[in-house]
Amino acid sequence: MNTNNFFSTIKKWVKQGGHFLAPHWRRFRVSFGHFWHKFQLTRWLIILFLSFFLVMSIYLTYQAKTANVGDLKSALEKPTLVYDVKNKKAGSLYSQKGTWVKLNQISTNVQDAVISTEDRGFYKEYGFSIKGIGRAALLYGMNKVMGRNYISGGGSTLTQQLVKNAFLSQQQTFTRKAKELFLSIEVENVYTKSEILEMYLNNAYFGNGIWGVQDASKRYFGVSASQLTAPQAAVLAGMLTSPSAYNPDDHPAASKQRRNVVLSLMAENHKITKAQAKIYQNTALVTTNAYSDTSDYKYPYYFDAVINEAINRYGLTESDIMNRGYKIYTYLNQNDQTNMQSQFKNSSYFPTNASDGTKVQAASIAINPKTGGVAAVVGGRGKHVFRGFNRATQIKRQPGSTLKPIAVYAPALASGYSYDSTLQDKLQSYGTNHYRPKNYNNQYAGSIPMYKALAESRNAPAVWLLNKIGVSKGYASVEKFGINLDKGDKNLALALGGLTAGVSPYQLASAYTAFANNGELAQTGFIRKIVDSSGKTIVNNTPQTKRVVSKKVAKQMTSMMMGVYSDSYGTGVNAKPYGYTIAGKTGSTEVDGGSTSDATSDEWMVGYTPDVVVATWEGFDDTTKTNHLENLSGVGMSGLFKAEMETILPNTAGTSFNTSSASSLAAAESSGSASGIWNSIQSGASSAQKEIAKGTDSFKEKASEWIDKAKDFIGN
Repeated sequence: MNTNNFFSTIKKWVKQGGHFLAPHWRRFRVSFGHFWHKFQLTRWLIILFLSFFLVMSIYLTYQAKTANVGDLKSALEKPTLVYDVKNKKAGSLYSQKGTWVKLNQISTNVQDAVISTEDRGFYKEYGFSIKGIGRAALLYGMNKVMGRNYISGGGSTLTQQLVKNAFLSQQQTFTRKAKELFLSIEVENVYTKSEILEMYLNNAYFGNGIWGVQDASKRYFGVSASQLTAPQAAVLAGMLTSPSAYNPDDHPAASKQRRNVVLSLMAENHKITKAQAKIYQNTALVTTNAYSDTSDYKYPYYFDAVINEAINRYGLTESDIMNRGYKIYTYLNQNDQTNMQSQFKNSSYFPTNASDGTKVQAASIAINPKTGGVAAVVGGRGKHVFRGFNRATQIKRQPGSTLKPIAVYAPALASGYSYDSTLQDKLQSYGTNHYRPKNYNNQYAGSIPMYKALAESRNAPAVWLLNKIGVSKGYASVEKFGINLDKGDKNLALALGGLTAGVSPYQLASAYTAFANNGELAQTGFIRKIVDSSGKTIVNNTPQTKRVVSKKVAKQMTSMMMGVYSDSYGTGVNAKPYGYTIAGKTGSTEVDGGSTSDATSDEWMVGYTPDVVVATWEGFDDTTKTNHLENLSGVGMSGLFKAEMETILPNTAGTSFNTSSASSLAAAESSGSASGIWNSIQSGASSAQKEIAKGTDSFKEKASEWIDKAKDFIGN
């Protein structure tokens, strides 16, 4: 009762309000009517509408004219090809392409079936259908009324479907349809009807990852596109509206029903007789799969990296790279890449799996230090996933002792120290936090020459030396070598590779190009040049380097790092390639909270000659107290690295170092037989004088660096 009274009261108030507002509404209508006619608002609205239509037409016409429609056929027809460093074909990239065939190699049954089903007015219209647009507009209006912001489809000609697949997204919006319309007109301006139909049939999707009518013919009927019968052609034409729903392998009943509809449409369009249609409709649907995938993605991690670089460095999209018929010229060495891939498949080079079956992972990369070009890369073990995780370029792991040459020894030499300077090798604490670095075996010599401290990878001398020259110098040196650091990395742990973020093998190898290239850091990459399908060069790289240390410092660093692999006490002696001299550094990191000091999280090896730098990492993706490498050298790490170097070095120019190992130089100096080895205009003094006048050496180091820069400038 109370509820009825309440609604009666509300109704009464609304009625009273209406009586009150009625005269005001009438006066407003009269006044607004006078205002509307006085200022001719109807005309202004028409002008505004026509102006908007004109501006949009100009904009869409401009977009259509600048969409490189003239390159469409060549882009669709050709796969993207990848070439190696010698300009030989290394493989191809494509995701929405099949085997291209000319229109005269496609059965007329297919052409008739597709036109009868998809676009009967194809040969009469100019890229669009007025009836189709009207039908699409009506559906769009209905969707708006129902609160759905998309177009339900319908009305697209074959040309519009081609444009949608080649240039636009699959999103059903008014803006996309407008672009589609203007692009379709431009396509009709540039190409004949036969060329448009050829492009459409070769670019159509037929389910099961099959693109193009030729591969679809092989996949479903075991014949070429030129041999398709009318019933077979009707099956393929019927799949175009929904390749998955009308797939003859997965849904034979639905496919046959759809085929029969298409045959009826062909009869209505006078492409076959009604009698023929009935005969064909009563035939069985038999499929035969004679399709073989001829994927040319032979070097998966390298090709992945090429695609990523083209996207991230040069602004291309994955779709463009895979489907636009580019020619991508790279620094790839096919022999090196093939050998590296084979080595990663050889389980004897790696530790056994963890107790839970987890596989030890690894990654390697080889770079030419003169050009910065990546010759080979493998980003992991096991099954490859397209554009998946590439450990060679994407991991961030602690570099351990491989950072010592960059963070400690190179800036120390630049500050006036010499390769044979005496360093303190004692267990001691630093700073208010009592940072206390330990050598691996807890053995300390008291004092040790710099070259031997590096070759044996002793921690205590490295931290002592960084403390002497100043952490800021080490920090600046690492960044100068192209490794980005966090502000929190500015501490003595930097000497031992203790970083907040870590590095990848790619970053580490890139940094070491400076040592291999006389102090000049190379800008590294995979791509030399990209040419589009019309022959236009859109990317053209030239090798670029910048000096980060002087030639003298680079030479002394190489001399010291030769001992890592050549001296009997060097940490990499077991990985020395037979018959070759290399320089470089090893490194490892311990598992936090591991049960023993041998519980290793990361293993690193970097080796180089003047012709190539190779960096290899090994470890678990997720290191735990139980899943870690079992000892410092790492089962298989030396063997893997040695095998890599022994297959890569024969493919290089074989350039020798311009110095001997530091240990042999020191021995020669101590015997007095080579007192002038390090003497030059740049370094001057004898061994005794160097110890007395380190301050003067520092100045000469700077002068030497200026001389190098001046020579480089004059030479360029």
